[in-house]
Amino acid sequence: MYLDERKKRILQAVVQDYIATAEPVGSRTLARKYNLGVSPATIRNEMADLEEMGLLEQPHTSAGRIPSDLGYRYYVDYLMEKTHLTAEEQDFIVQSLATKLQAVEELIARTSEVLSAMTNLTGLALGPQWAGSVILYIELLPLVPEKAILLVVTNMGTIQHRFLEIPDEITARDLAVISEVLTRHLRGLTLERLSRAALRDIRDELAAYRRVVGLVLEAVEDAIGGGRAERIYLGGTLNILNQPEFRRDLAKVKDILNVLETEHLLRQLLLEEAGGTLAIRIGGENRAFNMPYCSIVTASYRVGDRVMGAIGLLGPTRMEYARAVATIEFMSSFLSEMLAHFYR
Repeated sequence: MYLDERKKRILQAVVQDYIATAEPVGSRTLARKYNLGVSPATIRNEMADLEEMGLLEQPHTSAGRIPSDLGYRYYVDYLMEKTHLTAEEQDFIVQSLATKLQAVEELIARTSEVLSAMTNLTGLALGPQWAGSVILYIELLPLVPEKAILLVVTNMGTIQHRFLEIPDEITARDLAVISEVLTRHLRGLTLERLSRAALRDIRDELAAYRRVVGLVLEAVEDAIGGGRAERIYLGGTLNILNQPEFRRDLAKVKDILNVLETEHLLRQLLLEEAGGTLAIRIGGENRAFNMPYCSIVTASYRVGDRVMGAIGLLGPTRMEYARAVATIEFMSSFLSEMLAHFYR
């Protein structure tokens, strides 16, 4: 779509003003606030042309204009000025993600919170995919009489745990023996390569503990199976509901809450672009759900050439796209660096 320079400047001004104020933008406002070099009447005519082209909309006959999805798309693709996080903002992210984090799940959960804090939008993070992860060790620890905890640790830094009841005659020493046998048979296997034969060998070697070994192996299989579905982490869930366009529209609030509470929709939302780099989907471009008044910015994070998961920011179509892009780009890059330490 061709726009001359005047139309580009006017469209850019409308988008920027509406992002900042959440109020329809009129020609007099543009003439007063932006150095466009033309009269309000000329601006008004140009805005009418932009509306005919589908780039602007007029919500009410007496109101100013607001950008359409197509207008936002043109702005993002051709007019948006790239910004960068300040050194202080980058330091905040580094300190938030690099301090006292012991496992990948903790890192990803914290990422969603920092995304939200940086943008006042809702942060999304898709946990690492378990496919290809390798078991490092399995440990059974006593908790209280007749109860223990099973830990399955992988090279990805993920720790799956399950609680189980054990016979009262099973001691801490017995649990250590069982842990050693499990680790010896399963260490170095990917989750996909676990075989019934390996589990059968474990049962044979632990025949003396047959009263508990069945429970333990069920817990191992459950822990591993439970880790296959990548977990979704949310940060700042209520931020999107605090946006002016949603405060008085209960139907939109209900739709948003339904999506945020439906994990498979969020997973689909992030997985759509998880194999690529940065993606911006505006309003009706979102295929995962019917919320034409929301946009999402996503990017994958990876270790080497392998895509591990994705992060995103969900907000109104009026979101500050340049800020969201700068935040997502920096955090996906830093997150990839952090994960290299867990996956080496």
